[in-house]
Amino acid sequence: MVVSSLFSCTGQFMWKLGATRGVGFIAVGFCLYAVGALLMLIAYRFGELSVLQPILGLSYALSLLMGFIWLGEVISGGRVVGVVAVVMGVALVARSSR
Repeated sequence: MVVSSLFSCTGQFMWKLGATRGVGFIAVGFCLYAVGALLMLIAYRFGELSVLQPILGLSYALSLLMGFIWLGEVISGGRVVGVVAVVMGVALVARSSR
């Protein structure tokens, strides 16, 4: 699910770029998002929904980093606290399944 989240988040990032840079970025974004969705379906075959679905919350952290690194977006303290809370929640849910 972590890899699925990475592909889906990167696909959405490409959509964002495509909004100003052209349809090629949008097409690549759809392909990446589709790979993420297929990986998600595979993961659902082998795991519990109540554990796997929250792991997709990692995309919040990935989006924050992508926006900061490649788009120069500002990261406020509130965003950091929110992302840390999400990541901690994902860790707790994932750990509870063991």
